[in-house]
Amino acid sequence: MNQPPGQRRKPRRGASLAAVLTTVGVLGGCASFSPDAGFADVQKAARERLDKDLVLSRSEADQADIDRRVTELLPHALTVDAAVQIALLNNRGLQAAFQDLGITEAEVVQAGRLPNPGFSFGRMTQGNEIELERGLHFNLARLLAMPLIMQVEQRRLEQARAAVAMRMLVLAAETRKAWIQAVAADETVRYSRQVMQAAEASAELARRMATVGNFNKLQHAREQGFYADAAIQLAHAQQAQRASRERLTRLLGLWGTQVQFTLPERLPSLPDAPLDQPDIERVALAQRLDVQGAKAAAEQTARNLGLTRTTRFVNVLELGLARNSSNEAPTQRGWEVGIELPLFDWGGARVARAEAVYMQALHRAADTAIQARSEVREAYGNYRSAWDIARHYRDEIVPLRKLIAEENLLRYNGMLIGVFELLADARVQIASVNGAIEALRDFWLAQADLDMALIGRPDLAPPAAGPGPKTAADRGDADH
Repeated sequence: MNQPPGQRRKPRRGASLAAVLTTVGVLGGCASFSPDAGFADVQKAARERLDKDLVLSRSEADQADIDRRVTELLPHALTVDAAVQIALLNNRGLQAAFQDLGITEAEVVQAGRLPNPGFSFGRMTQGNEIELERGLHFNLARLLAMPLIMQVEQRRLEQARAAVAMRMLVLAAETRKAWIQAVAADETVRYSRQVMQAAEASAELARRMATVGNFNKLQHAREQGFYADAAIQLAHAQQAQRASRERLTRLLGLWGTQVQFTLPERLPSLPDAPLDQPDIERVALAQRLDVQGAKAAAEQTARNLGLTRTTRFVNVLELGLARNSSNEAPTQRGWEVGIELPLFDWGGARVARAEAVYMQALHRAADTAIQARSEVREAYGNYRSAWDIARHYRDEIVPLRKLIAEENLLRYNGMLIGVFELLADARVQIASVNGAIEALRDFWLAQADLDMALIGRPDLAPPAAGPGPKTAADRGDADH
């Protein structure tokens, strides 16, 4: 049987409402979580730049795997590569930084979802008449701005991944330097003990000779002074040894019996030739993470500026569906759109602020590049100077001191010099060895600083950009 035209239009209205709700649901759920919140990108950076592995500790099984790998590396003398690997696996501060990825991704996913629609219901009476009012509304401005918002939020997630990767690389560099300092401190303590033993023997001999009247007070006091100086130098060396070892222990994340790890007896030998990098500035600008981050921040700010200009005149834009029914009148159906008129606030202040923020990002990017160029030049200059100094100790000073010691020993055996001259020369020779250890330590530290200068410095990286300027769509959420 044919239905009246008015009755045939009702299913169409219901179908339209269902279509609108379906579209909103699909758009609101388009933002989803990734399997690892971008941790694979950090793992890739660790493999490409350090040739090391990373494990994200999210369960007891993950932590048990980390503990097993750390246990496998500890029984042997800890090399610098093993120390870096342990730090990347076992440092709890780094594991906490990894969780920033999940936190940021959750915020990005939340920003990419539409706010829940609102439903209103009202009941009014007038005499015997009862009127029921029902309304369904959602933020249309948020829907229109969603593509731009998602671009901004995705850029923020990329910046978070870059920041975590930088944290990982900085930890690796700090661990490498701490290992160098700890091994050099062990060597320094070992040779300081030899100086102490020579000074102690000289002081004891001087005391005995002074007792029998063969040494005057000045000579005796001078030998006692050498002994006192050697004792205080040994104490300082032991203090530096403890401090450097504890710093390395903290970076490795070790505790309990794990802190009894052993280190090699000496630092690696000096390379035969230094690295020659005439285009080091170009290399630094191409691969430094802080330079890349500054460029990304400027791009994101430009996107934010576009978003601000797009929504500058729209403060509140809301779409609603209404259905009113009464027991004494036909049911009313319809829709409504609410918009705030820009009579007093035309959005000029928001646009001006966004433009100033954009120019600030450009200047920060330029400043980061200038700082990077200068820093890498300084690091390379320090590296070359440290290599020259270490080579001079290795090829000139230490061999000369050894030759002098051998000649003095021959003269002592021929009774041409006394025992005090021989002991004094031994102290000087050992001191030259200590100088060579320090020069070799400084070279490897300069090498680590140069490697880090080619990666970037966290203090030079631009501040992480937030979700962008507050849009009109966001204000509409707050108002509704």
